[in-house]
Amino acid sequence: MGKIKQISSLQNPLVKKIVSLKEKSRERKKTGLFILEGLRELQLALIGKIHIETLLFQPNLIAEDKALNLLQEQGTNTETIAVTTEVYQKLAYRETTEGLIAIAKSKSCTLNELSLPANPLVLVAEAPEKPGNIGALLRTADAANVDAVIIANPKTDLYNPNTIRSSVGCVFTNTIATGSSSEIITFLKKNNISIFCAALSASKNYTHIDFKRASAIVVGTESTGLSHEWLENSHQNIIIPMQGAIDSMNVSVSAGILIFEAKRQRGF
Repeated sequence: MGKIKQISSLQNPLVKKIVSLKEKSRERKKTGLFILEGLRELQLALIGKIHIETLLFQPNLIAEDKALNLLQEQGTNTETIAVTTEVYQKLAYRETTEGLIAIAKSKSCTLNELSLPANPLVLVAEAPEKPGNIGALLRTADAANVDAVIIANPKTDLYNPNTIRSSVGCVFTNTIATGSSSEIITFLKKNNISIFCAALSASKNYTHIDFKRASAIVVGTESTGLSHEWLENSHQNIIIPMQGAIDSMNVSVSAGILIFEAKRQRGF
């Protein structure tokens, strides 16, 4: 670890940089950097082999030696900076983050880099718009330990602070790839992965489907569902029978029901 610096001014260039990374997707994409905060998120990021470039800590909330010890396993030099309460309050996205904020390097999430085990179970989400929904899907996928989450035509970047927060750090623990719907469909077919689309039409009860084979469970947005491109390439459309007045549920709830049925069939 290098010598610990201190920041007390809200006008410090690094403070301005962090604010920009928090608020602007364009800045995150241009720099390949993002902001995370909180002890749990930092620990999960390190487990997920996310490189931490700079760690800021507020000494009144976390001891210096504890902050430094968190990064020992990373094995590379990380700039460590103590910040005042005023600076921390300016930068923190929420109040209960144990005095830790980090600048981290984002991972590439292309399909070409996606490696799957034999007989995989994959969750595909088409065009999720709300960071909260993406985070909830990632949390569900982590709970079920699916082999990969693939996001088609993403409307927001994975490292949006709301996505990180709502995923409770599961954006770092899942194997994730992104691509266009066409690219993902080609990838799934090339790898002999059956496509099961959650849809209202031409569908079978999800409990009547054999998920023990290599499977991709595909979910769409709550407002419009899946596009025709997915439905035309579906091996079989699947449905969760509704017993009330409405015909759909929150996308992460639906995904959880379908994924855990697949896991049940697989003996987990």
